[in-house]
Amino acid sequence: MKKTVARLADGRQLIYYDTTDGGKSRARPADSRQLSALTVGSELRFDPLVDEWVAIAAHRQDRTHLPDAAECPLCPSRDGALTEIPASDYEVVVFDNRFPSLSADVGELASAGEELVPRQPGIGHCEIVCFTSDHDSSFAQLTPARARTVLEAWADRTIELGLQPGIEQVVPFENRGVEIGVTLQHPHGQIYALPFAAPRTRRMLESARSYRRRTWRNLFADVLATERKAGTRIVAENEFWTAFVPAAARWPVEVHVYPHRQVPDLPALSEAERDAFCHIYLDLLRRLDRLYDTPLPYVAAWQQAMVNIDRDLSYLRLELFSIRRAEDKLKYLAAMESAMGVFLNDVRPEDVAQRLRDLGD
Repeated sequence: MKKTVARLADGRQLIYYDTTDGGKSRARPADSRQLSALTVGSELRFDPLVDEWVAIAAHRQDRTHLPDAAECPLCPSRDGALTEIPASDYEVVVFDNRFPSLSADVGELASAGEELVPRQPGIGHCEIVCFTSDHDSSFAQLTPARARTVLEAWADRTIELGLQPGIEQVVPFENRGVEIGVTLQHPHGQIYALPFAAPRTRRMLESARSYRRRTWRNLFADVLATERKAGTRIVAENEFWTAFVPAAARWPVEVHVYPHRQVPDLPALSEAERDAFCHIYLDLLRRLDRLYDTPLPYVAAWQQAMVNIDRDLSYLRLELFSIRRAEDKLKYLAAMESAMGVFLNDVRPEDVAQRLRDLGD
């Protein structure tokens, strides 16, 4: 993989990731746009009722929202249409989000906040990951080689962001589909570097810690072993990975992808594990797109180890879910889910797994 670092007109970092090409280099023009300096006013406020931090980022109200393809900021630049990527073509690109929820450059807070609800600057990092220059493509349509380049970018950014002061967790993810809430339809994902443990991660680590005290075993490894033994919820597997619908799935379509070896994060994967992931993940995404007549909207997020703590408890995995519960129906988080945190799933996990198995090539 070849990595080329550049700067956008307002100083944000942009990185091109390319497959090795025998030393041949592509032209990487400078960003010739006239951009004003970023003004980021993010802050974190602590909710004492649930022991969680909430990010307040009012400047994101002005971010680009579902532009026409001709005005897509993630497409390559061309005459008369300069975008976030100055080059006329690219493989995989990662750059700092112009509308970040968290940033290393936030200013001082006007008020320290009340004693019960402390506040602090929204320090962190948010990046955009473009999977392809083709606006009309998708991750499912990538070649295994291109998917591997995306995986290398995720791993590289996990290392780099984890070295930044104050960062506790790095989360690469993809939101796909307007139903999910994407504001740009070009194939892309994001990476968040958080200054705290995400609430769900923290709760799962607490469960894993309690399980280890009782059994001296790893909770995630035993979940995987249980699913592989049962077999009824397995969607696909190969030598190094298994994709399955969890027994207590919260979402109408939910699939977790585990490596067979316990590793803390993406950089820890071997070369063979990286290649094998690309094949099983592309297979899974293509099955998901065959479920209905329209491409499936989904969220896919990597659960990685914390940067500094509990790495021995952690188990790298990708968790994917969709809010589509039928051809013409979406699952909305109503009273029990939104107000009480109690999920109600209308679809049996075993039925979803069987449908996805049947949709293989």
